Amino acid sequence: MRAVLLILLWVLSGAAQGEQPTGGYCIGSMCFALFETMSDFGGAQDVCSQHRGNLMTVRSSVAHDTLSLLLGNTTGQHWVGLHLPKGCPDLSKELRGYQWVTTDTSSDFYNWAEASPSVSDCPPSTPLCITVSKDNKFQWQEDLCQLLTDGFLCEFAFLDGKCQGIPNTDVFYTTPYGFRVDDAVSLPPGSVAEHPDESKQVCASGQWIGAPWSCEIQRGGCEHRCTVDPENRPVCYCQPGFTVNPANGLTCEPAIDDPCVKLRCAHACYKYSDSFLCTCHEGFVLADDKTSCVDLNECSDERQCKDNEKCINTQGWFKCVCQDGYRLKGGTCVDVDECESAPCEHMCNNNPGGYDCSCFDGYKADPASPDKCKLYCGKEECVAECDPNNKYQCYCPDGYIKEERGDHSVCIDMDECEFYYCDQHCENSFGGYECFCNPGYTLVGKVVCEISGTIGVTEEVTVVTVAPTHRPSGVSVGGFVGIIICTVFLTLLAVFFIHHILCGKGKTDSPEALKAADPESPEAHGLHQVTTDTTT
Repeated sequence: MRAVLLILLWVLSGAAQGEQPTGGYCIGSMCFALFETMSDFGGAQDVCSQHRGNLMTVRSSVAHDTLSLLLGNTTGQHWVGLHLPKGCPDLSKELRGYQWVTTDTSSDFYNWAEASPSVSDCPPSTPLCITVSKDNKFQWQEDLCQLLTDGFLCEFAFLDGKCQGIPNTDVFYTTPYGFRVDDAVSLPPGSVAEHPDESKQVCASGQWIGAPWSCEIQRGGCEHRCTVDPENRPVCYCQPGFTVNPANGLTCEPAIDDPCVKLRCAHACYKYSDSFLCTCHEGFVLADDKTSCVDLNECSDERQCKDNEKCINTQGWFKCVCQDGYRLKGGTCVDVDECESAPCEHMCNNNPGGYDCSCFDGYKADPASPDKCKLYCGKEECVAECDPNNKYQCYCPDGYIKEERGDHSVCIDMDECEFYYCDQHCENSFGGYECFCNPGYTLVGKVVCEISGTIGVTEEVTVVTVAPTHRPSGVSVGGFVGIIICTVFLTLLAVFFIHHILCGKGKTDSPEALKAADPESPEAHGLHQVTTDTTT
């Protein structure tokens, strides 16, 4: 029985989505529904798919009579499931090249209009579809599929589990496709029969089962809400101030003395045997105190959602949405081809739920932006990437320098270790370099080694793929050597000039020169000391 109810829940879940029909009819193992909603052909087919059906196929006189019955009180054009995906109609064929949405091309019934403007003026690149209307005696009229019509007709097939109409009773039937009928010979599984005494039955496995049934299906047939008792049987309960009608166990009536008031239930209470118990609304479970309610995480059950969907838990309920990389179409989550929007710089490969980017030869994905590509060599030397319109405008990958060789340029790996970027040890690699430390040191900031807290720590290695001081790729090896020679020459010249100045200053500051410069000295006035000999 549990399996049958789960199947019913699957059927009814489709009818709960999207637009609802304004009328319908069931015969044999088929049901047909009328939707009076403006839509193009594709949108109409999507609505039918959401209700687990398709646009109506009129392949017999019986189907045509049903169509006439449903459209008997309507006006305007309505889509049926006949279309021409491409090309022009072929008047030599009975279906004129058209096909039904079920992919069939055979039919026992034809009702083409006498004249069709689309046939004489065919737009080859635009699909054609068929509409019918009461004003045109329900003949098949060709029109452009993207036009909006006044409505459409859907059909639903059910091969197993149908129930016969209940004879000699005044019963209303609600089908799982969203419409009601008051007379039917056969009904699909999941249909609900409503009796004059307000009792209900549901069709399951060809039998009518009395309410309350499983709470998962239309609240078990209860007027207000449904719950399960300690014996796991479905029971109905009512809002505060009301009690369940004891005659049918489904409807609610005012309570003269509400016994639930004393229980102080967080949500509601119901009658169990001769007493009353607290219960919670759908999506909640009763807490240990038997009066309060806590949220039930329905998403813990992986079966809640279909393929390519993910479950999102909400307060008291849950919802299924399409997984990332998917979108809803016709009630089903289908993969989105992200490559159509060209998200990759070079090549794009679509996959279920996402996409992958790849690069042309001589490039690799940029670690900072995987959808971008950067030049890559991977060896000591490779040919430079040059502008096809300017052979002198060439580029090299990071960590390489350009060198001109005759009529072409090459990229040569630059040994960054020669510039002592690393604090202790360095190992050059193609396009980059590696810094690492002695045991007992920890690498910090990719280049600095600091003493670790414990001696003997395993040395750390960091790969630096881009040099921190990247040289412009336009400087050749010869130019680089010339710069070094000029720098050494200017340095020697400056040293020689400073030495010359210092030597000249030393000569000027000799003792004899200082005397000559002293104004108080006798030499400054041209006087000399004279020694006089005295004869006694």
